Amino acid sequence: MNQLIRKLSLAMLIIMLVLMISDIFSIKPVHGEPSLPIVSEEGIYSIEVYPLRHELIVYAQGNRFKTYRVAVGNLSTPTPVGEYKVIYKGRDWGPSFGPRWLGLNVPWGIYGIHGTNKPQSIGQHQSHGCIRMRNRDVMELFDVIPVGTKVTIHGHLLGDPAHDPRALAEGDVGGDVQLIQSRLKSAGYFQGTINGKFRYDTTLALKQFQKDHDLPVNGVVSISVYYELGLYE
Repeated sequence: MNQLIRKLSLAMLIIMLVLMISDIFSIKPVHGEPSLPIVSEEGIYSIEVYPLRHELIVYAQGNRFKTYRVAVGNLSTPTPVGEYKVIYKGRDWGPSFGPRWLGLNVPWGIYGIHGTNKPQSIGQHQSHGCIRMRNRDVMELFDVIPVGTKVTIHGHLLGDPAHDPRALAEGDVGGDVQLIQSRLKSAGYFQGTINGKFRYDTTLALKQFQKDHDLPVNGVVSISVYYELGLYE
Protein backbone atom coordinates (compact mmCIF):
# COMPACT_ATOMS: atom_id res chain seq x y z
CA MET A 1 0.00 0.00 0.00
CA ASN A 2 2.79 2.39 0.97
CA GLN A 3 4.56 1.62 -2.30
CA LEU A 4 1.38 2.41 -4.29
CA ILE A 5 0.95 5.70 -2.47
CA ARG A 6 4.57 6.63 -3.23
CA LYS A 7 4.05 5.84 -6.92
CA LEU A 8 0.87 7.92 -7.05
CA SER A 9 2.57 10.83 -5.30
CA LEU A 10 5.49 10.66 -7.73
CA ALA A 11 3.09 10.60 -10.68
CA MET A 12 1.20 13.62 -9.33
CA LEU A 13 4.48 15.50 -8.84
CA ILE A 14 5.56 14.75 -12.40
CA ILE A 15 2.17 15.94 -13.76
CA MET A 16 2.41 19.18 -11.74
CA LEU A 17 5.96 19.83 -13.01
CA VAL A 18 4.90 19.21 -16.60
CA LEU A 19 1.98 21.64 -16.24
CA MET A 20 4.20 24.31 -14.69
CA ILE A 21 6.84 23.99 -17.41
CA SER A 22 4.17 24.03 -20.11
CA ASP A 23 2.65 27.18 -18.62
CA ILE A 24 6.02 28.93 -18.55
CA PHE A 25 7.16 28.08 -22.05
CA SER A 26 3.89 27.89 -23.96
CA ILE A 27 3.23 30.49 -26.67
CA LYS A 28 -0.08 32.16 -26.06
CA PRO A 29 -1.99 34.06 -28.76
CA VAL A 30 -1.54 37.84 -28.64
CA HIS A 31 -4.62 39.97 -29.17
CA GLY A 32 -3.80 43.37 -30.70
CA GLU A 33 -5.85 46.50 -30.98
CA PRO A 34 -8.61 46.61 -33.62
CA SER A 35 -7.09 47.03 -37.06
CA LEU A 36 -6.93 50.51 -38.55
CA PRO A 37 -8.18 51.42 -42.02
CA ILE A 38 -5.65 50.54 -44.68
CA VAL A 39 -3.89 53.67 -45.94
CA SER A 40 -1.93 53.64 -49.16
CA GLU A 41 1.81 54.13 -49.21
CA GLU A 42 2.75 57.50 -50.59
CA GLY A 43 3.81 57.34 -54.22
CA ILE A 44 1.76 54.36 -55.37
CA TYR A 45 -1.04 56.63 -56.60
CA SER A 46 -1.34 60.38 -56.69
CA ILE A 47 -3.80 62.84 -58.17
CA GLU A 48 -3.12 66.25 -59.67
CA VAL A 49 -5.89 68.70 -60.51
CA TYR A 50 -5.49 71.67 -62.86
CA PRO A 51 -8.56 73.88 -62.41
CA LEU A 52 -7.76 76.26 -65.28
CA ARG A 53 -7.55 73.28 -67.66
CA HIS A 54 -10.43 71.39 -65.99
CA GLU A 55 -8.25 68.30 -65.77
CA LEU A 56 -7.74 65.62 -63.14
CA ILE A 57 -4.72 63.41 -63.75
CA VAL A 58 -4.06 60.13 -61.95
CA TYR A 59 -0.46 58.97 -61.59
CA ALA A 60 0.58 55.42 -60.75
CA GLN A 61 4.09 55.14 -59.31
CA GLY A 62 4.93 58.49 -60.87
CA ASN A 63 3.66 57.67 -64.35
CA ARG A 64 0.58 59.23 -65.91
CA PHE A 65 -2.16 56.65 -65.66
CA LYS A 66 -5.38 58.40 -66.68
CA THR A 67 -6.71 61.91 -67.38
CA TYR A 68 -10.28 63.00 -66.70
CA ARG A 69 -12.25 66.10 -67.62
CA VAL A 70 -13.76 67.77 -64.55
CA ALA A 71 -15.73 70.77 -63.32
CA VAL A 72 -14.24 73.00 -60.62
CA GLY A 73 -15.25 75.88 -58.35
CA ASN A 74 -16.51 79.20 -59.65
CA LEU A 75 -14.79 82.50 -58.88
CA SER A 76 -16.74 83.15 -55.68
CA THR A 77 -16.33 79.58 -54.33
CA PRO A 78 -13.02 78.40 -55.79
CA THR A 79 -11.60 74.91 -55.59
CA PRO A 80 -9.02 74.95 -52.74
CA VAL A 81 -5.45 75.16 -53.99
CA GLY A 82 -2.83 73.11 -52.16
CA GLU A 83 -1.80 69.58 -51.18
CA TYR A 84 -4.36 67.32 -49.52
CA LYS A 85 -5.18 63.65 -49.02
CA VAL A 86 -8.19 61.45 -49.63
CA ILE A 87 -9.36 60.76 -46.08
CA TYR A 88 -12.62 58.86 -46.71
CA LYS A 89 -14.72 57.38 -49.46
CA GLY A 90 -18.50 57.22 -49.69
CA ARG A 91 -21.33 56.04 -51.89
CA ASP A 92 -24.64 57.57 -52.95
CA TRP A 93 -24.65 60.82 -50.98
CA GLY A 94 -27.45 62.13 -53.18
CA PRO A 95 -28.09 63.04 -56.81
CA SER A 96 -26.02 66.22 -56.67
CA PHE A 97 -22.94 64.24 -55.67
CA GLY A 98 -23.38 61.31 -58.02
CA PRO A 99 -22.73 57.69 -57.03
CA ARG A 100 -19.31 58.14 -55.40
CA TRP A 101 -17.46 60.60 -53.14
CA LEU A 102 -13.78 60.92 -52.24
CA GLY A 103 -13.38 63.36 -49.34
CA LEU A 104 -10.32 65.60 -48.92
CA ASN A 105 -8.78 66.91 -45.68
CA VAL A 106 -9.29 70.60 -46.48
CA PRO A 107 -9.15 72.35 -43.07
CA TRP A 108 -11.86 74.96 -43.66
CA GLY A 109 -14.70 72.91 -45.08
CA ILE A 110 -16.04 69.76 -46.70
CA TYR A 111 -14.55 69.34 -50.15
CA GLY A 112 -14.16 66.29 -52.32
CA ILE A 113 -14.13 64.63 -55.70
CA HIS A 114 -17.57 63.37 -56.68
CA GLY A 115 -20.02 62.69 -59.47
CA THR A 116 -22.84 64.95 -60.57
CA ASN A 117 -26.37 65.08 -61.91
CA LYS A 118 -25.28 68.03 -64.09
CA PRO A 119 -22.93 66.47 -66.64
CA GLN A 120 -23.14 69.66 -68.72
CA SER A 121 -21.07 71.40 -66.03
CA ILE A 122 -18.01 69.24 -66.78
CA GLY A 123 -15.29 71.46 -68.24
CA GLN A 124 -16.70 74.55 -66.50
CA HIS A 125 -16.15 76.63 -63.36
CA GLN A 126 -19.55 75.80 -61.89
CA SER A 127 -19.12 73.96 -58.59
CA HIS A 128 -19.05 75.30 -55.04
CA GLY A 129 -15.42 74.28 -54.69
CA CYS A 130 -15.61 70.51 -55.13
CA ILE A 131 -14.26 68.65 -58.13
CA ARG A 132 -17.06 67.17 -60.21
CA MET A 133 -16.61 64.21 -62.51
CA ARG A 134 -18.87 62.30 -64.85
CA ASN A 135 -20.52 59.52 -62.88
CA ARG A 136 -18.88 56.72 -64.83
CA ASP A 137 -15.49 58.40 -64.33
CA VAL A 138 -15.83 58.88 -60.57
CA MET A 139 -16.92 55.25 -60.17
CA GLU A 140 -13.78 54.18 -62.01
CA LEU A 141 -11.64 56.50 -59.88
CA PHE A 142 -13.30 55.29 -56.67
CA ASP A 143 -12.34 51.68 -57.41
CA VAL A 144 -8.69 52.58 -58.07
CA ILE A 145 -7.81 55.24 -55.51
CA PRO A 146 -7.27 54.18 -51.87
CA VAL A 147 -7.66 56.29 -48.75
CA GLY A 148 -4.43 58.21 -48.11
CA THR A 149 -3.80 59.16 -51.73
CA LYS A 150 -2.16 62.56 -52.17
CA VAL A 151 -4.16 65.13 -54.13
CA THR A 152 -2.40 68.25 -55.42
CA ILE A 153 -4.62 71.07 -56.68
CA HIS A 154 -2.62 73.54 -58.72
CA GLY A 155 -3.23 77.25 -59.05
CA HIS A 156 -2.74 80.55 -57.28
CA LEU A 157 -4.14 81.03 -53.79
CA LEU A 158 -5.75 84.28 -54.92
CA GLY A 159 -7.58 82.66 -57.80
CA ASP A 160 -7.50 82.96 -61.56
CA PRO A 161 -4.66 85.37 -62.51
CA ALA A 162 -6.86 86.76 -65.28
CA HIS A 163 -9.25 88.18 -62.65
CA ASP A 164 -8.84 90.36 -59.58
CA PRO A 165 -8.77 88.42 -56.31
CA ARG A 166 -12.19 88.12 -54.74
CA ALA A 167 -13.31 90.53 -52.03
CA LEU A 168 -13.38 88.74 -48.68
CA ALA A 169 -15.53 89.33 -45.63
CA GLU A 170 -16.69 87.54 -42.50
CA GLY A 171 -18.19 84.17 -43.39
CA ASP A 172 -15.87 83.44 -46.32
CA VAL A 173 -13.49 80.48 -46.29
CA GLY A 174 -10.59 79.41 -48.45
CA GLY A 175 -6.89 79.47 -49.11
CA ASP A 176 -7.06 83.20 -49.80
CA VAL A 177 -8.55 83.75 -46.33
CA GLN A 178 -5.73 81.64 -44.90
CA LEU A 179 -3.20 83.81 -46.74
CA ILE A 180 -4.77 87.03 -45.41
CA GLN A 181 -4.70 85.62 -41.87
CA SER A 182 -1.04 84.70 -42.30
CA ARG A 183 -0.09 88.20 -43.48
CA LEU A 184 -2.07 89.87 -40.70
CA LYS A 185 -0.41 87.58 -38.15
CA SER A 186 3.05 88.35 -39.49
CA ALA A 187 2.24 92.06 -39.19
CA GLY A 188 1.19 91.58 -35.56
CA TYR A 189 -2.56 92.09 -36.00
CA PHE A 190 -4.04 88.60 -36.00
CA GLN A 191 -3.65 86.43 -32.89
CA GLY A 192 -5.99 83.57 -33.81
CA THR A 193 -5.55 80.28 -35.63
CA ILE A 194 -4.64 80.44 -39.32
CA ASN A 195 -7.37 78.12 -40.55
CA GLY A 196 -8.85 79.72 -43.67
CA LYS A 197 -12.08 80.63 -41.86
CA PHE A 198 -12.99 84.34 -41.87
CA ARG A 199 -14.52 84.76 -38.43
CA TYR A 200 -14.93 87.61 -35.93
CA ASP A 201 -11.29 87.47 -34.79
CA THR A 202 -10.14 87.96 -38.38
CA THR A 203 -12.56 90.87 -38.80
CA LEU A 204 -11.17 92.61 -35.70
CA ALA A 205 -7.59 92.19 -36.88
CA LEU A 206 -8.45 93.41 -40.37
CA LYS A 207 -10.27 96.50 -39.09
CA GLN A 208 -7.31 97.48 -36.95
CA PHE A 209 -5.02 97.01 -39.96
CA GLN A 210 -7.35 99.15 -42.08
CA LYS A 211 -7.42 101.87 -39.44
CA ASP A 212 -3.63 101.97 -39.15
CA HIS A 213 -3.23 102.19 -42.94
CA ASP A 214 -5.89 104.85 -43.57
CA LEU A 215 -8.22 102.45 -45.35
CA PRO A 216 -12.02 102.25 -45.00
CA VAL A 217 -12.61 100.40 -41.75
CA ASN A 218 -15.27 98.02 -43.04
CA GLY A 219 -13.81 94.56 -42.40
CA VAL A 220 -13.70 93.76 -46.13
CA VAL A 221 -10.55 92.59 -47.90
CA SER A 222 -10.59 94.82 -50.96
CA ILE A 223 -7.95 95.40 -53.63
CA SER A 224 -6.53 98.16 -51.43
CA VAL A 225 -6.06 95.70 -48.56
CA TYR A 226 -4.40 93.15 -50.85
CA TYR A 227 -2.06 95.93 -52.02
CA GLU A 228 -1.17 97.07 -48.49
CA LEU A 229 -0.47 93.45 -47.48
CA GLY A 230 1.90 93.07 -50.44
CA LEU A 231 -0.32 90.54 -52.21
CA TYR A 232 -1.26 92.63 -55.22
CA GLU A 233 0.67 94.85 -57.60
